[in-house]
Amino acid sequence: MKFNNILVVLNPENEKQYGLARAVRLAKEQKSEQSVKITLFLAVYDLSYEMSALLSSEERNEMHQGVITQRQQEIQHYIEKYADPMIEFKTLVVWNNNEAEAIAEEFEKNQYDLVVKYTKEEESMASIFFTPVDWQLLRKCPAPMLMVRDGDWKHQRRILVAVNVSGDEDYHEQFNHYLVNLSTDLADTLERGNIHLVSAYPPTPINMAIDLPEFHTREYINGIRGQYLLNMKALRQKYGIDEDHTHVREGFPEEVIPEVAEELGAELVVLGTVGRTGLSAALLGNTAEHVISKLKCNLLAIKPPKDETTE
Repeated sequence: MKFNNILVVLNPENEKQYGLARAVRLAKEQKSEQSVKITLFLAVYDLSYEMSALLSSEERNEMHQGVITQRQQEIQHYIEKYADPMIEFKTLVVWNNNEAEAIAEEFEKNQYDLVVKYTKEEESMASIFFTPVDWQLLRKCPAPMLMVRDGDWKHQRRILVAVNVSGDEDYHEQFNHYLVNLSTDLADTLERGNIHLVSAYPPTPINMAIDLPEFHTREYINGIRGQYLLNMKALRQKYGIDEDHTHVREGFPEEVIPEVAEELGAELVVLGTVGRTGLSAALLGNTAEHVISKLKCNLLAIKPPKDETTE
C-alpha cells in the first residue's frame, strides 16, 4: 500500500507538528515513483470575531480572512523545513469551529487516501458527553487514519495487527484478511516485515459462574481459547507469519491490544474500526476509541471495505 494523497491535521496548540513529521517520513519511506501530495490542514475559529454586532458581514469576513492569511504564513516554515522534491505540499486553513466537520467537508471535495492526526486525548467521564474530535473522525472518516503519538518511532519497527478470530461472522474473517493484507503490503513497502497478530477472547461472564454452580469455568475458557488458536493458526499460515508472532489472550481488546503492543515495543498498531452512531456510540464508543487512550505508539485505524456487511 502506498499513500499518495495525505491530509495532515495540524495541531495549533503545539509548535512541534508530530503528525506532519510522521507523514513526511512515511512519504519518503514509501519510495514512490511519483510525487506524494501532502495537504496541511488547519481549522481556526475565534468566538470574539462573531460577537460584535457593529461589524457588517463583509467586515467580519475580512477579519476571518486576515486570521486565515496569518496562519497560512505561520505554516509556511513547516513546508520549508520538510521541503523535498518528491513531496508536493499544499496548505489549507478554514474558518470553522468544528474541526471534525471541517475535515468531513474537505473530504467531500478531495478524496484523500490517508488522514494523519496527532492525538493526546485521554478517556474521561467528559468524553461520554462531549465527544472528542478523535472520536468523531474515527466514526466518520472513510479513509485510513493514522493517529500519531509524540514518541519516537521504534527501531524494531514492529507492526501489530488486531484481528477478530472468533469465527462468529463471515465478515470478521473477510475483514481480518483485508487488515492483514493491508499491513503486510505496508510492511513490504516500508521494508518492515516484522508483522505480529493479536486477538482477545472474552473472559467468563461473572454472573454465569455465580448463577450456575455446575458451570466449569476452566473447561469453558479452554474451549474458547482452543477455537481462537485454531482460527489464528489458519490466518497466520495463510500469510506465512511465524507462530511466535501471534498472540491470543483472554481479556477485552482495549486492554489486551495496548498490553501486547507495549511488550513488543510496537511502532504501529493496525486496528479495524466500525463507526457507531447514536446512543450506543455515546455510551460505549468503539474499541478503537478506547484503545487510543491506552496506546503508547501510533495507531492506524481502518474502516471495512464498503461492500462488506458490518454491524
